[in-house]
Order: sequence, then C-alpha cells, then structure tokens
Amino acid sequence: MSANPVQNFSRRNIPPLIKWPLIVVAVGYCVLMLILPLAVIFYEALAQGVLAYFKSFQDPAGQTAMLVTVVTTLVAVPLNMVFGIAAAWAIAKFDFPGKSLLITLIDLPFGISPIISGMLFVMLFGSQSWLGPWLMERGIQIIFAWPGILLTTIFVTFPYVARELIPLMQEQGSDEEQAAISLGANGWQTFWRITLPNIRWGLLYGVILCTARALGEFGAVAVVAANVRGKTNTITLHIENLYNDYKIVAAFAMASVLALAGMATLVIKSWIEHKLRPQHSPLELKTAEA
Repeated sequence: MSANPVQNFSRRNIPPLIKWPLIVVAVGYCVLMLILPLAVIFYEALAQGVLAYFKSFQDPAGQTAMLVTVVTTLVAVPLNMVFGIAAAWAIAKFDFPGKSLLITLIDLPFGISPIISGMLFVMLFGSQSWLGPWLMERGIQIIFAWPGILLTTIFVTFPYVARELIPLMQEQGSDEEQAAISLGANGWQTFWRITLPNIRWGLLYGVILCTARALGEFGAVAVVAANVRGKTNTITLHIENLYNDYKIVAAFAMASVLALAGMATLVIKSWIEHKLRPQHSPLELKTAEA
C-alpha cells in the first residue's frame, strides 16, 4: 500500500533549510539533555571497574533503600491504577455535581511542589498536628516512617493514570458499554470485555509514567522519611547520602539502577506496542503516543 498522500505532499514541500535545522536541533537537544547525562551516570559508575560497581550494591543501607523503593512502588502504583480507572470511568461516563471539582483535584499534585506535598503530610500527621497526638497514643507512626513514604508517593503519582484515561474514555463514549448491557452483560463483564480492552494502551502508558515517578521521587519523600540509613531512605535519598559522603562511584552505581529501570520500562512499553499495534484502534495509538 502506498504511503499517505498528505504526508508525501508535506515532505516534498518542506524546504531543506527548514527541515535539517529542525532535525539537528531536535537530535542535538535530546543528546545534550538525555543521552549525555545517561552516559555520564554509567561512566562515573564504572570509573573504577566492574568489580567496584557491583561491590557498591553490597552496602546493607543501599539494599534496604532499594527494598523500600520497590515495595513502595508496588503498593502505590496498583492503588493509583484502581483509582485512575474508577475516576476516569465516573468522569467520562456520568454527569454528577462536583464533576469539575473532582477533575481539578486530580490535577492538584501537578501544581504543587513535591516539597510542599511532603509538608502537607507533616502538617496532617506530624507530632504537632491535630492527628499527631491521637496517632502517638495508639503507637501509629506515619511521619518519619514507611507509611509516610507511601502516602507521599501515592500523592505525587496520583494523577498519572487518571489523566491518561479520562480523555481517552471521554472520546470513546459509552455506546459499546450500553450495547453490551442491553445484550445482557453485567457490570463486570462489560468492564472486562469492553471497557478494559479499549483503554489498555492508555492504562499501560499511565502505569509506566506512574512507576517511573514513584521510583524517582525525591522532594516529597525527603520531607517525610527523615532519611534514616538502613530504615527510611529510598534510592534517591541514598544517592544523596553517598554523594555527600564523597562515595562517587557508589552514588552513580545506585543512580544507574534508576536509569536502567527507566530504560527498561520504555523498552517494555515499545515491545508491547509493537506486538499489539495491529489489534487496537488509531484512537488508542494516538493517546498512547501523545
């Protein structure tokens, strides 16, 4: 099949003096802002050899930081995924009072600095807050403990899944769901066989963004975690500790873990898109690639 005539027309009529400078700027900016920093991370991590690189991961505090980060991500991302699907379904399929307010609240973490996000939880659950004395009497510690890390991670990653699904589900409408229900499908069957297949790419993209942000969050977590080595520090906080202690190789080795995790998520996303691309609609492709 021949290529799109509109694309051919556009490509033929773009002057080289415009096309090539744009390509050079785009590629150069990506190299400067993405490739070069990644190269520096791995260069510094391997500066003293492969053995020194892997020895950096034998630090018990580093292993605890990785465990805390992974467990926090494994809890926060599914919770935000469930919320994102429910919120997007409610907003896209139904009209109700306060709908605009709900959309605004979902976007709230985008407009608040991570440091302020952490301070909000300190003011809510800290020892000087209204709830602090009540929690302390019952032996419940949220701030400067793992629950605080989890709550702030959920907060900063709150909008990612919902924001990917809301425009997709609004664009798709509810005709297919109504048709399924009219044919006798119950609510779960309608969601599993109609809604979920239609939103899978938007959902996947939102989960990837949510995971990447949860793994790399620093500001909000730094406020509530107290950065106790071997107990309440995450990977990003541990990197800061190592760098301040002039353990440069160990710091960059730990940073390379986050970089590899980020690249792995992108590879998985691209692979799944490539495998399933012929099976889904242009609308889903457009949303997933936006």
